[in-house]
Amino acid sequence: MYCPGAPCGDSAMCDPGCFGGSGTGPIQVASVMITLLIPSVDAVARELLMATLEELSQEQLKRFRHKLRDAPLDGRSIPWGRLERSDAVDLVDKLIEFYEPVPAVEMTRQVLKRSDIRDVASRLKQQQLQKLGPTSVLLSVSAFKKKYREHVLRQHAKVKERNARSVKINKRFTKLLIAPGTGAVEDELLGPLGEPEPERARRSDTHTFNRLFRGNDEESSQPLTVVLQGPAGIGKTMAAKKILYDWAAGKLYHSQVDFAFFLPCGELLERPGKSSLADLVLDQCPDRAWPVKRILAQPNRLLFILDGADELPTLPSSEATPCKDPLEATSGLRVLSGLLSQELLPGARLLVTTRNAATGRLQGRLCSPQCAEIRGFSDKDKKKYFFKFFRDERKAERAYRFVKENETLFALCFVPFVCWIVCTVLQQQLELGRDLSRTSKTTTSVYLLFITSMLKSAGTNGPRVQGELRTLCRLAREGILDHHKAQFSEEDLEKLKLRGSQVQTIFLNKKEIPGVLKTEVTYQFIDQSFQEFLAALSYLLEAERTPGTPAGGVQKLLNSDAELRGHLALTTRFLFGLLNTEGLRDIGNHFGCVVPDHVKKDTLQWVQGQSHPKGPPVGAKKTAELEDIEEAEEEEEEEEDLNFGLELLYCLYETQEEDFVRQALSSLPEIVLERVRLTRMDLEVLNYCVQCCPDGQALRLVSCGLVAAKEKKKKKSLVKRLKGSQSTKKQPPVSLLRPLCETMITPKCHLSVLILSHCKLPDAVCRDLSEALKVAPALKELGLLQSRLTNTGLRLLCEGLAWPKCQVKTLRMQLPDLQEVINYLVIVLQQSPVLTTLDLSGCQLPGVIVEPLCAALKHPKCCLKTLSLTSVELSENSLRDLQAVKTSKPDLSIIYSK
Repeated sequence: MYCPGAPCGDSAMCDPGCFGGSGTGPIQVASVMITLLIPSVDAVARELLMATLEELSQEQLKRFRHKLRDAPLDGRSIPWGRLERSDAVDLVDKLIEFYEPVPAVEMTRQVLKRSDIRDVASRLKQQQLQKLGPTSVLLSVSAFKKKYREHVLRQHAKVKERNARSVKINKRFTKLLIAPGTGAVEDELLGPLGEPEPERARRSDTHTFNRLFRGNDEESSQPLTVVLQGPAGIGKTMAAKKILYDWAAGKLYHSQVDFAFFLPCGELLERPGKSSLADLVLDQCPDRAWPVKRILAQPNRLLFILDGADELPTLPSSEATPCKDPLEATSGLRVLSGLLSQELLPGARLLVTTRNAATGRLQGRLCSPQCAEIRGFSDKDKKKYFFKFFRDERKAERAYRFVKENETLFALCFVPFVCWIVCTVLQQQLELGRDLSRTSKTTTSVYLLFITSMLKSAGTNGPRVQGELRTLCRLAREGILDHHKAQFSEEDLEKLKLRGSQVQTIFLNKKEIPGVLKTEVTYQFIDQSFQEFLAALSYLLEAERTPGTPAGGVQKLLNSDAELRGHLALTTRFLFGLLNTEGLRDIGNHFGCVVPDHVKKDTLQWVQGQSHPKGPPVGAKKTAELEDIEEAEEEEEEEEDLNFGLELLYCLYETQEEDFVRQALSSLPEIVLERVRLTRMDLEVLNYCVQCCPDGQALRLVSCGLVAAKEKKKKKSLVKRLKGSQSTKKQPPVSLLRPLCETMITPKCHLSVLILSHCKLPDAVCRDLSEALKVAPALKELGLLQSRLTNTGLRLLCEGLAWPKCQVKTLRMQLPDLQEVINYLVIVLQQSPVLTTLDLSGCQLPGVIVEPLCAALKHPKCCLKTLSLTSVELSENSLRDLQAVKTSKPDLSIIYSK
């Protein structure tokens, strides 16, 4: 770091008090002597101004004042009333007050030239370059803006991969699918009755990135906060860095943003001491003498990229009170809270990256955010990534073909970090031709494969390395439990005897941060998700050492409190994945330990206990203050509860053991997924669990998205579009429910009840569901509750229900308008050989519906035994018609109440 205030330009002797922010740097200087010996930049600038203006004669000073009046900077100039009678001392004060110290020197030099006092201007320039450095000749913000863009391009041209290899960002970055977010899920799913095509997921080119800060429609205002969300390893950080790089290259937000700053939340939260936002901005400038106050003076021209906002503490505290002053030296948490709430520099644009599960927790901090979801690689971009990773085209082709043939592994590669692991492993084992299919069904197995492969390629094994791995796992866990700590000092590694070890070299990245007195060295795991994987592994390694404590570390992980539950979700998922038979065997082989049987049993019991909700202690009283706190946290807890059902299924999926999943679900008779925009991976997980479910299992989908968003494709040429219109028809929207329907028709699937509540069911979904209803061997009950269907969709479903081999005995319907349904429902009642219960509770049944319904109930082939009409308003005529049905069919039970 160059300190222009130092006579020799020695960065090692630089005083943090000289920086143009609040005077507090990231590293505190231990010696006061250094501060006294070296004048600050402001002091040097003041001395230069004073010496220069005192050198002028009265006539020259008068000319200088007149020319200064007509010398605007960024559209502003000092009013003549404040200049007219000023002497040299007054002028120095006004110049510094108006322009800031360093720009004031350059302004003075230019005004001297215009005043034809060139000899003084020439001497000032020599001293200016010598004492303030070359960037001090920059005057306007536009000049600083150009310099800053060039600096960002140099600093971010290369990114370090997880194995510390530097690659050019433009060559390595592979486009990701980004789907624009919307408002409430219910609004999206219960929209117009028709079947509009869902918003397409777009590949992350400059056009897509430019669209992020536009409203969802023409009428909505442009958002100031955009949240990029996605699961671990999906490429959020890389996308954020590419946005910063493309902005500096002039491809993004060119007319909207003058300065963009990348702020990694994890590092700021762990940053020692206090820093202001101005300090953080100056950290990213090429020179700390830059006029930070002028840069921050126009918030609407600034973009802050906050990477990893999910690392912020879950529960609010006094330490998280938003900072409102960009010059106030405070904690990183307060600075981040101020930016997120728009209380600090209101009007600035924010691009926030976070994991999906943390989005709900951030809602209370954010000001009117617009969300977008990163969905990873398309199949096309997976191939591109392989060819970018392997520099040898032949090896790339062989590796890609090998993975493409393994359907499960290829599907997992939509996550960039998983794709990187697979490529890294194949790069080492390509010539051996090893079969990866045994260990590549889940994310956990891929990560475990990565560890073993890296150790083998490095030629490391034996008890010493096994001991180092155990210690590394402990370090990972301590970091996860310590508010997701990701940066570790040399002292942290020294305490655990990991510094210089083989596992440190393989699995930790070293980062050097230039400081005032010395370079600070920190270490972090190759990826945050990898740290969480090792943390999960540490619980199993610890269990071996504490055989007499069945409620040991594993139980502490599973029963963690609400604040930690969200942060530990991925760690918990990895724990389940490590508990499968193959995983335990691999742990024994590579870590030299045997995991006790009770760990798996305890984990199973924990899952089975999730069917029993935990309430407050009996007799507990709530104070008014406690009630206020609970109200503030209610929305956050509700969001976590909604995610918990799907997260539990992911945990069970990671085990890949049908017996374990079946036993776990036996105490959870109903699987409930609520307000979930189901992805293909979500459906893969759900299908697996449904395939393993026990007899009598129920599945309830509430307000869930059941139509896949298509990838936005580039427009074809006019000739190709004309040819395409002649030869092909428009493909119907893809039904996400198709894999589930295919699972339902298999003999091993025991799903008995399917409830679709408050879902929009497009024709594509109804078509697949109809085919499943015809032959599903175990499905006995179907519920369509407040869901939206088209006339075509209703006809398709009723065709399936009326099919001779359909096994559905109970049909529950609560639809907005049964008048369109009744004709199809009549056919079902007359043709279904097994339908014995029809529940129309809560429906509106005018006479025009009751009349054909009664006629169908009297039909000789109608097998119905129970008709439920709870909370239904019926006319006198309708009641008489139903009584007539009862008379003709005394075995039919009609349950009716208004």
